[in-house]
Amino acid sequence: MRRWLLPESIEDLLPDEARKVEHLRRKLLDEFALHGFELVSPPLVEYIESLLTGSGRDMDLRTFKLVDQLSGRTMGLRADITPQVARIDSHLLNRRGVVRLCYCGPVVHALPSGFNATREPIQLGAELYGHAGIEADVELVNLLGRVLDLSGVPLARVDFGHAGVFRALAARLQSPTLRGEDGQLDLFAALQSKDLPDLRQLVADEAQQVRDAFLALPGLYGRGDCLERARAVLPDWPGIRAALDELAQLGDAIGSDLSGFDLADLRGYHYHSGVTFAAYCPGQAQAIALGGRYDDVGLAFGRARPATGFSVDVRQLAQLAPHVDKPAAILAPFVDDASLRTKVQSLRSAGEVVVAALPGHDEDVLELSCSRQLVFVEGEWQVTPLERKV
Repeated sequence: MRRWLLPESIEDLLPDEARKVEHLRRKLLDEFALHGFELVSPPLVEYIESLLTGSGRDMDLRTFKLVDQLSGRTMGLRADITPQVARIDSHLLNRRGVVRLCYCGPVVHALPSGFNATREPIQLGAELYGHAGIEADVELVNLLGRVLDLSGVPLARVDFGHAGVFRALAARLQSPTLRGEDGQLDLFAALQSKDLPDLRQLVADEAQQVRDAFLALPGLYGRGDCLERARAVLPDWPGIRAALDELAQLGDAIGSDLSGFDLADLRGYHYHSGVTFAAYCPGQAQAIALGGRYDDVGLAFGRARPATGFSVDVRQLAQLAPHVDKPAAILAPFVDDASLRTKVQSLRSAGEVVVAALPGHDEDVLELSCSRQLVFVEGEWQVTPLERKV
C-alpha cells in the first residue's frame, strides 16, 4: 500500500495554493468585521441531531458519521457550518436584536458535490439573524458582491429563487400522496430537473389552477420579464405575491444586468424558507456561492429567529482568483551576532520575510525564493541584492 496516497477527492494544499487560500481568508474575514460581523468558530464534530437540524435529507447522505467513545451517541463531521452558527445564535448568544456572525473553516463531505469537487471544502460565510425584512437579504447579497470584488473574481450573474412560491402551491395540493414527505420530494426532484413529463404525471389529478401553476414553474427563469411572466401565469395568492415582490426588490438592488430568476430552482428546499440565491462566475457551470433565508433552523434549538446568509468555498474561490505572488525573502547568514539578530527582528517587524541560511545548504538557496541578502558592510548589517552563483 502506498502510504502517501489520499482518499478520492481529498487533496493536500501545497504552499502556493495554501498561501492563496490563507490570503483570501484573512482579507475576507477582515472585510466582514468592517460590516459588523463577529467571528465564531464551531467544532468540527458534533452530535448528529444538531448537525442535521433543519437540513434533513439534504445533508444526511453527505455527512460522515461515527460513534462517540465517551457517550456512545452518534456524531458527525460537519458538512455545513450554517446549522452550527444557528445553534450559537439561538442557544448560546441569546441576544434579542440583530446579530451578524461570520465563520471560516473546513467541512467534510461523504460524497463530492460535483465533478472534480473536493470532499473537504473550506467554507466561509456570513449570517444575519433577527431581521425578517428583505433589507437583510439585500445586505447579504451586496456583501457577497464585495467578497467577489475583493477576491478579484468577476460576477456573471446572481440567480434568485424563492421557496415561498413552491410552499404556496404545495399548500393547495389535494392528493394525500403529494402532500406527504415522499410526494413533496418527488415534486421537488421533477421541478429541480425541469422534467415536465414527470411533473405532468405527478399533478395530473390536481385542480387546474394548481396543476397549471406547477407546470409553468420550469419555464419561469431568465432575466428581464421573468417576474412579469410569473405574475401573469401564477395564481395571485398572498404567498406568491409576497415572494415575487421580494425577488423584484433583490433584482433592483443588484441591477438587471446581474440578476436572474429561476422559480423552479428549489435547492435546499427543506432548509430554506424564503429567498434563495446562487452566484455564478464567467465560464463556470457550478455556482461560486449559495445563500438564502432559513428562518426555521433555530426552532430545534429552542428559538426560531429570522435568518439569512451565504457561504462560499474558499478553495474554489482561490482557484478562480488572480495569482498571489510569494513575497521575495531576505537571506540572512547563520552567525551568532547580536546586531544581526536585532536587524533581522527589525526587518520582520516591518513585514519582511527573512530566512536563515543554515550551514551546508548553499546549493539550495534558489529554493528559498530570496532576492536579497544581509551582509555586514562598513560596520553594520545592510540589505543588498542577492548575488546568485552560476
